[in-house]
Amino acid sequence: MTVSKRLKVGGMARTAALGMSAIPLGMVAMGLPASPAWAQAAGTDAAQPAPAATPAPAKPARRPIGDPIGDITRSGPAPAPSASATPAPVAAPGTVPPLPAAPPSVAPVGMAASAPVTPVEVPITEPVMAWTLDDARALLSTIEFIGKEGLLPADYKPAALRQAIAVGEGPALDELASRLCGWLIEDLRDGRTPVPARVQWFAIDPDRDAMPTDQIMAETLASHDFAGLPLRLAPTHPDYVALKEKLAQTPRANAAQIALIRTNMDRWRWLPQDLGKAYMFSNVPEFQVRLTVHNMTKGTWWNWTSATVVGKPGKTATPQLAETVKAVVFNPTWTVPQSIVVGEGLGAKVMGNPRWAAANGYKGTRSADGTITVVQQPGPNNALGMMKIDMPNPHAIYFHDTPAKEFFKAEVRAFSHGCVRTEKAVELGMLISMLGAGVKTEDARAMHQSGVYTKVPLTKTFPVYITYFTIAAPIDQTTGQFGPLAKFADIYGRDKPVIDSFAAPRQLKTTQRASDEAVIQLDNPL
Repeated sequence: MTVSKRLKVGGMARTAALGMSAIPLGMVAMGLPASPAWAQAAGTDAAQPAPAATPAPAKPARRPIGDPIGDITRSGPAPAPSASATPAPVAAPGTVPPLPAAPPSVAPVGMAASAPVTPVEVPITEPVMAWTLDDARALLSTIEFIGKEGLLPADYKPAALRQAIAVGEGPALDELASRLCGWLIEDLRDGRTPVPARVQWFAIDPDRDAMPTDQIMAETLASHDFAGLPLRLAPTHPDYVALKEKLAQTPRANAAQIALIRTNMDRWRWLPQDLGKAYMFSNVPEFQVRLTVHNMTKGTWWNWTSATVVGKPGKTATPQLAETVKAVVFNPTWTVPQSIVVGEGLGAKVMGNPRWAAANGYKGTRSADGTITVVQQPGPNNALGMMKIDMPNPHAIYFHDTPAKEFFKAEVRAFSHGCVRTEKAVELGMLISMLGAGVKTEDARAMHQSGVYTKVPLTKTFPVYITYFTIAAPIDQTTGQFGPLAKFADIYGRDKPVIDSFAAPRQLKTTQRASDEAVIQLDNPL
């Protein structure tokens, strides 16, 4: 089955801003019942009895969906990717030219202050296997056409491989072909961009473990299907397919656009090849979150979307994560960070003016050592609004509602301290509780309307991805359909490091899997 057939997207009836009564109608419009049976038809295990709820202790204007891809422009000249980043070494006749030596081991800057040990990243060594001349020629042909996948043929030393083939079979050909094939597998599966150039990308891609290099190489040598290697390892998301088609249509003279397309194609390789059958996906520059579900009965993909507000550029920029949704919290409380309790004097105000504190929903306590803890109680003015998605992570990032709805009217919505404010948050929470915990629509509505803190643990957890793509296919919030590719502003300036890495010689892969930048806890919805 081809990607284009497998990744169809169904439509969805338009829902009201809160969507509590409209959710069943939207599902019916999709041919999906608004009950746990819908989750079962969608290919999840959500059709289970809802867990016991945990009680608490004692239409704004829409954003334009982006600039057409054909109108891509950049401020200032963009470096063009080098077609021959590393020229092939010159060797004497009858010998195989040497490859560059592996760099010394590099220790990362460090994760967070709480990390007791800083791991040492070491270069990856590719396995050496036996090669026939026919297999080496097939590898060479794949390398010569790898530009279609947004990679650079020169990275994989076609001249050196061609010379080794001329010399003939033997240990030299085995070593060279194995190493070049390993590099190709690594870049197709994990991305070409060195991890240090993936700014604030903390999402760990499991594909290296699921599809190890030695296994892929051995199976390809056994099948002799080197032409099928790119398709086997390529991302399956329709955005990648659209980017690949756009790359083929872009004139070579448009170096800036080619560089930007390559950058975004490579970012898809930083994510799992299989995102899952039900997952949340937020593209920060797009200011949108989607809930995507595969309907096994219909063989289609269903998308629900909502506008978002993300972190301000700088220290509170929203990082890129791949985490797991564990629970939905209706009517959440908010434990105010000490930076506000102490730094902005909220603790002293709450303790000194109980009447003001009660009117604003705050409760303060003082511990034996004098530390003041302030908790904002559930209510429409709570900084987290009426819903929070529980997705434990070291950055304290989560999706939540907000009482500050006016920010959703802006076209560029980078206002938060890092967390992702969600316009239709209550509707999202209800859908996730139905999908992941088998909660019925009326029960989810009752939890929300109770005004009481209620945590719904999921019996069927699923992944959530917070990503960063500056070229993507938006999903129309009314129809749920993929639109044409569009360009989004690089609000955090993260394109340039990737583009620069493509203009430089390919770096050898190491055991580093995610950014080693300091982990900053951004638990502040304001």
